[in-house]
Amino acid sequence: MAPTPAGSRRTRVHVVSDVHGNARDLARAGDGADALICLGDLVLFLDYADHSRGIFPDLFGVENADRLVELRTARRFTEARELGARLWAGVGADRASVIEAAVRKQYAELFAAFPTPTYATYGNVDMPPLWREYAGPGTTVLDGERVEIGGRVFGFVGGGLRTPMRTPYEISDEEYAAKIEAVGEVDVLCTHIPPEVPELVYDTVARRFERGSRALLAAIRRTRPRYALFGHVHQPLVRRMRIGATECVNVGHFAGSGRPWALEW
Repeated sequence: MAPTPAGSRRTRVHVVSDVHGNARDLARAGDGADALICLGDLVLFLDYADHSRGIFPDLFGVENADRLVELRTARRFTEARELGARLWAGVGADRASVIEAAVRKQYAELFAAFPTPTYATYGNVDMPPLWREYAGPGTTVLDGERVEIGGRVFGFVGGGLRTPMRTPYEISDEEYAAKIEAVGEVDVLCTHIPPEVPELVYDTVARRFERGSRALLAAIRRTRPRYALFGHVHQPLVRRMRIGATECVNVGHFAGSGRPWALEW
C-alpha cells in the first residue's frame, strides 16, 4: 500500500460477512470507520454451533435441529430433505409464507442496525427480493456492480453457487461468471463466496469443501485487484493468502466473532 502524504486523511472501512442474526454486534460494526461493507448471509436459519437458535428450531424444536445438522454434516442430503419435508407437512401452512415471515422479522432488526453508509451484497441464504423493502437510504445494495469509496473502486458480487443444500440464493456458474465479468477491473473485489482454492473453501469444523468460484479465481488472476474479500466458509483452513498481486481475505464469521475486519488506506 502506498504511503499517505503528510496531512492527508486516511480512509477506514470495516467489512463483515455471515452475520446470521447477530444484530447486537452489527450495530457497533461501523464504529470508527468511514463505511461498513457487508458480504451477506444476514439470515439465521439454523446455528450449527447452537442448535437452539434460528428459524428451524423455532419452528420444529432443538431435537429436530440436532438431527438435521447430523444428517447435513454427514452429507446425507436426501435424508435431510426428507426430514424437512415430513416436518413441514405437519405445519399445515404454506412453507414459503412461514419462512418469509420469519426472515422479515430478522431483516427488520438487522437492516435497522446498519450504520450510514453501508454497502451490502447478498449471501447464499439471503432473500434478495426482500432487501429493497428494508434497505434504508444509508444502505446501498450492490450485485454485479461497482462503487467508489475513498478514491478506490469496490466491486460486489453476491450469492452462492448451486449445492445439494439448496439455499435460497444459489445461482448457476454461468450467471455468477456474468456478474464477475460485469464488475470488471476494481481495486477491491467483494464477494460472498471465495475463489475456488482448496485452502480457502475447506471448512475445518464442518469437515467439507464449500463451493468456491472458478470464475472469481480467474478474474483475480486476470484483473489483479489489490484485495479480494469474501466470507461464506466459517472456519476455513486458511483465512488469508496471496494469489499473484492480490491479497485474498476471508473477513471472518461475524455471527461468531462479533468483530469486523478492517481495511485502511
